[in-house]
Amino acid sequence: MIAKIADKIQDWNTAQARIKTWKAAGERIIFTNGCFDILHYGHLHYLAEARALGDRLVVGLNSAESVRRLKGAHRPINDEKTREFSLAALEFIDLVVPFPQDTPLELINCLIPDILVKGGDYEVATIVGAKAVLAAGGEVKTLPFIPGYSTSAIEQKIKNS
Repeated sequence: MIAKIADKIQDWNTAQARIKTWKAAGERIIFTNGCFDILHYGHLHYLAEARALGDRLVVGLNSAESVRRLKGAHRPINDEKTREFSLAALEFIDLVVPFPQDTPLELINCLIPDILVKGGDYEVATIVGAKAVLAAGGEVKTLPFIPGYSTSAIEQKIKNS
């Protein structure tokens, strides 16, 4: 079981090759990304909804350095290996691909998914990678957030207790 989970965590070249194989078999590839520092119900619901849009879900995961630049020196709370493995252990996620940049633009340009998904706080016109996916004939979708669930809120709750 451990090997099966670990096999879902891949570098860009391996991910690109798998996606090419899946597309050749007629499967629709969904891509989303994030820090996924402390997995909570909001994340799980969002990821499950994203997976329901197609056949394979690929998650771009911000590296620890990227999370620090975006969220501050106190983050990530969970190290990169823990975040990778936690996501890869989820049955509905097919690949986890870490990226060191602050945005997933280069990774999206490398993988060119059929469907790019982000949370409802984004507008399609402002989603990183949307132009590339749309230009390749793909779709860009937003999914609503579940109110009351965020890593920042969990972090604050821990600090206050």
